[in-house]
Amino acid sequence: MITLQESFANEAVIKLPGGSSNFKWLQMLKVILRPIESLEETERRYGDIFTSDLGVFPTQIVISNPQAIQELFTADSQLFESGSGNYVVQPLVGANSLILLDGDRHLQQRKLLMPSFHGERMRTYGQVIREIADQVTSKWVIGKQFTARSYMQEISLQVILRTVFGLQEGKRYQQIKEVLVEMLDTFNTPISAIFLFFKALQRDLGPWTPWGRFIRRRQQLDELLYQEIRERRQQPEANGEDILSLLLSARDENGQPMTDVELRDELMTMLFAGHETTAIALSWALYWVHYVPEVRQKLLQELNSLDIANADPTAITQLPYLNAVCSETLRITPVTFFSFPRVLKQPMNFMGYNLPKGMMISPCIYLTHQRPDIYPEPELFKPERFLERQFSPYEFIPFGGGNRRCLGSAFALFEMKLVLATILSQYSLELLDKVPLKPVRRGIVFAPPGGVRLMVKG
Repeated sequence: MITLQESFANEAVIKLPGGSSNFKWLQMLKVILRPIESLEETERRYGDIFTSDLGVFPTQIVISNPQAIQELFTADSQLFESGSGNYVVQPLVGANSLILLDGDRHLQQRKLLMPSFHGERMRTYGQVIREIADQVTSKWVIGKQFTARSYMQEISLQVILRTVFGLQEGKRYQQIKEVLVEMLDTFNTPISAIFLFFKALQRDLGPWTPWGRFIRRRQQLDELLYQEIRERRQQPEANGEDILSLLLSARDENGQPMTDVELRDELMTMLFAGHETTAIALSWALYWVHYVPEVRQKLLQELNSLDIANADPTAITQLPYLNAVCSETLRITPVTFFSFPRVLKQPMNFMGYNLPKGMMISPCIYLTHQRPDIYPEPELFKPERFLERQFSPYEFIPFGGGNRRCLGSAFALFEMKLVLATILSQYSLELLDKVPLKPVRRGIVFAPPGGVRLMVKG
């Protein structure tokens, strides 16, 4: 990895960093297994714009400079493709996922999905979210420890199955839940996540091998999703307010419905992107609120100003300190460390450098959120910073930005605030992991090690 300045012999041609292929593989392993140390060390050495050539990934420019991020997010989206830069997630979500689409298809699918996550439709989900949070946390026992991530995963998965699929408790509901959790757990350690990054390892050598086990679980999940799609197509009158109903009734400009495969890939995207990420964010929020006692005290004071159990969900989500706590959680421990990369479809002058066609530009969420010039004492959890000033969409980027900003960001924050408020207004919890926790890789996302151990106090 070298500075962007060092990458150029002149401003017209980029020169790639040297190094043997073995060295690049070692660097790649370090990035996968020890991402924070790797990113911080590289930024210290090369600054907030540098090139990275690790052999496995395409050569890319990593940016954590807000001016560069603004230039990227506000540039004409026709200059880039993004799908090809997200190939790592294809085994999880499928080739027709919004994450992997570009151009007109991406725009069309985005327009189709957008109403599902905004306005009145989303507000109708508020009561569902609170009911699920109540039901799942009712299993907690005073004096008995539990792991936050497993319970937050249960809440977020139930929310997805109810709001996206319209599924109530039942056989298929239970089957989808079990298989999805097993599938995601295939990559639940930094070592097992390596399979997602090295295509050479993605071989089905039988049910006892990691990739073979993943493939079989994915096939099981596919069968369940296709069964649900077929049954819903045959019973259009049964369609309701859920997102699958919306997608089943949607038509393109030629009057054609989405194919079963397209539906499956978008459902997989929402299962993956809307479930694991929200569960991890909630786990981090519970950790930070209890790791910094004064934050918990201030938050409880604000929550006590409302009758949370009977308050309108929108009123809860508009509480300023609750919003600040959720924002600071996403700043200090973002669930993903990089926003979607952009791959140049033609040469471009970027921040004064002439970049060639095919160059990838990757905004680094983690490094941007750790800048002391934007966030003084960035290693400290201080929700007050979000009350004292408003950060630009190029300084605070937990959901990415531009035309690739996470479509479900409003829904994720809505769910995060409601679940956190529901839990804290009912339970007095004690953090058992009273030590600094550093994010560890879980597939392509970053979770608290150990899942955050808590206990209900009497």
